[in-house]
Amino acid sequence: MVLEKINYKKFIVPIAIGLVIWLLSPIKPDSLSLAAWHMFAIFVASIAALITKPLPIGAVALIGFTLTVLTGTLPMSTAITGFGNASIWLIALAFFLSRGIIKTGLGRRIALLFVEKFGKKTLGLAYSIMGVDLILAPATPSNTARAGGIVFPIVQSISKSLGSDPEDHTEGKVGSFLTFCAYQANVVTSAMFLTAEAGNPIAYAFALKAGIHMSWLLWFVGALVPGIVALLLAPLVIYKLYPPQVKETPNAKEWARKELKAQGPITVAEKIMLGDFILALLLWVAGSFIGMDATTVGFIAITILLLTGVLNWKDILNESGAWNTFFWFSVLVMMAGQLNELGFIPWLSSSIGQYLHGIPWFAVLAIVAVAYFYIHYLFASETAHTTALYSAALALTLTGGVPPMLAALMLGYFGNILGSTTHYASGPAPILFGSGYVKQNDWWRLSFVTGLMYIIIFLSVGTLWMKVIGIW
Repeated sequence: MVLEKINYKKFIVPIAIGLVIWLLSPIKPDSLSLAAWHMFAIFVASIAALITKPLPIGAVALIGFTLTVLTGTLPMSTAITGFGNASIWLIALAFFLSRGIIKTGLGRRIALLFVEKFGKKTLGLAYSIMGVDLILAPATPSNTARAGGIVFPIVQSISKSLGSDPEDHTEGKVGSFLTFCAYQANVVTSAMFLTAEAGNPIAYAFALKAGIHMSWLLWFVGALVPGIVALLLAPLVIYKLYPPQVKETPNAKEWARKELKAQGPITVAEKIMLGDFILALLLWVAGSFIGMDATTVGFIAITILLLTGVLNWKDILNESGAWNTFFWFSVLVMMAGQLNELGFIPWLSSSIGQYLHGIPWFAVLAIVAVAYFYIHYLFASETAHTTALYSAALALTLTGGVPPMLAALMLGYFGNILGSTTHYASGPAPILFGSGYVKQNDWWRLSFVTGLMYIIIFLSVGTLWMKVIGIW
């Protein structure tokens, strides 16, 4: 047996940070318990290890969990409760649902139908790509799977069929424009649905701990108008700043027709998957009216897929992304939750909040949201960012007098639009960037513009829209 290679040097920074904080406990604030301070040390060290990545993320979480119990910071009975979190289960269940969409070929068929319908012009292709992402987003919490497994393969095939390939230095024809549009579509649609990105249920769970009860429908309705405005404007802005050389793409429609013909007529499995998808959406929408939570809907949808044979138990067991996410989110959400329970987050928010007195609450919301956005340049994962900072950011906005539901939703949305920063900002980013269609300086330049646009849209249009519909 050959031992796994481990880069032990990448442990140095997380261990050093954790030890320094731990050893500073003698000078901690008197209002904080020793357990709260030690929990903070382990949590920060775990987040640092997520960034340096000495081991896969699940392994890092396991080490953090073990240290939490071994040091006596938390008893096992408390630490283990994270694995029973309903929001974490919702993430895993939605992963399984997206597996059905990919396995049956339904996602690809939907994408091809959009290209066939709207693919005459390059700008129309961009909007068709956004339409595909918008339709698939509610049932694909892995935005990486949605972008990398369904949308980008279609974009890449279209680009190459139109003679746009980075290997031939012809990426500027259509591929660069379509690739960046595909990424921005993923950024916005991830913000629009509670089940469209793995970090969203985490934000939901933290909001719940703060006494703010959101629902799948409320999340969607609040994001609907700013999300649609962002989706409509993004391709136009990108088209202006990063124009494709080829403006007309009639061959794309013909290519889509050929691909649909090769895929054949819609199968029974696709029909069942489509019906199950629609049922899940209807129940998520109606959940707040009929008293059914989103996680229960997820269990119903997966049960139907298992009973009809669309998925088998091996599919569930082999969905490593779901189980990996379930494990490390359970641990880190438990840690973040305990920071709140043990009093660290309330102490932090009150300490910083004293400097916010006298500032209008909208200014507080804008300051916290913008800081929350731009600090993402230090992160390579939206979900890690949400896990690390959402609870503290929410506490700050509440201390500053921001209406609770507005604060919780806005920070939830910002946890996704902050993907418009770097080429490592989220799971889909390195996949699309790695294709070679968009150069790094172009990615950062364009992302800065689109990111600024999203900040303005969500803080202005979003806040006004949520006032109109009575969210605050």
